[in-house]
Amino acid sequence: MSTQAETLSTLPAAADAAAIPKARFDMRPLWLLAALPLLALPLIGSGSTWLTLTIAGLAMGLIIFIIASGLTLVFGLMDVLNFGHGVFIALGAFMATTVLGAMSSFTETPHLGANLFAVAVACSAGMAVAGAVGLLFERVLVRPAYGLHLKQILITMGGMIIGEELLKVVWGAQMIPLPLPEGLRGSLLLGEAAVEKFRIVAVLTGLAVLLALLWLLNRTKLGLLIRAGVQDREMVESLGYRVRRLFVAVFVGGSALAGLGGVMWGLYQQGVTPQIGAQVNVLIFIVIIIGGLGSTVGCLVGALLVGLLANYTGFLAPKLALFSNIGLMVAVLMWRPQGLYPLGQR
Repeated sequence: MSTQAETLSTLPAAADAAAIPKARFDMRPLWLLAALPLLALPLIGSGSTWLTLTIAGLAMGLIIFIIASGLTLVFGLMDVLNFGHGVFIALGAFMATTVLGAMSSFTETPHLGANLFAVAVACSAGMAVAGAVGLLFERVLVRPAYGLHLKQILITMGGMIIGEELLKVVWGAQMIPLPLPEGLRGSLLLGEAAVEKFRIVAVLTGLAVLLALLWLLNRTKLGLLIRAGVQDREMVESLGYRVRRLFVAVFVGGSALAGLGGVMWGLYQQGVTPQIGAQVNVLIFIVIIIGGLGSTVGCLVGALLVGLLANYTGFLAPKLALFSNIGLMVAVLMWRPQGLYPLGQR
């Protein structure tokens, strides 16, 4: 009798669970990402050239993802439009020029281990400085504008302008060369395709950042608290957690990721100017609009689409290369006005 009662008591819960539809992951944006290289192959003709361009596009896309992921976190979890994100990118790039310049004994040797160590130190320094400045940026400029998007745009754009001028005071207004370490120069041969060594490092770094973000947000208590704080801030605070501190940590983390991306982008361009952050900002906002504001997976797909299309178009029709990213954004928004992976569908 008791067994029957227990069985009956579990039926409503089981029925409720069955009544809740499970959200399926939308594969269509991934099919679009896979289709782009396949469509480019017959247009390019040469398989080796196609492979070179594809790996170059993936490397470029993953560097953009590293930079854009910080802004995606800040917007998706804090609802903050930070148009001053370019300051942190430029800080990371300039720190790379300083650190790598001081570690010439590690960068001028062909020993790959020493080269990677120097790059790792430069990345750590760029992340640390960008994160520290991000903390100051949040306290002084962003905190008074929470919930006020227009005010956020104006204040953070003003902060970026001031930041660029301060960078000119410290490092000068001229371009500073940022050559690759000796062991990362040149290319590796994959059959007949030549793949630059640094692009392989960029791909591995971007994948590591992606896995770390997905693990942090979906598999840790910190990620759970951050996401819960976005959904119901008062409930999380009633449990004794300080949501404001969590959000400040998110902003600092996003700034640090921008610093890391700035180091990688500076090495990718092999030169740094105070305007480097403002120049990359355009690509970043295209990526997060394509991906769906606030979506980490959407940011990745958008960044890879931008990187691949830029490289294919630059080879096939160089005059259209600058328009390709805008055209991609327009096409995606006509298909999905909210982006590939809107925040509510992650």
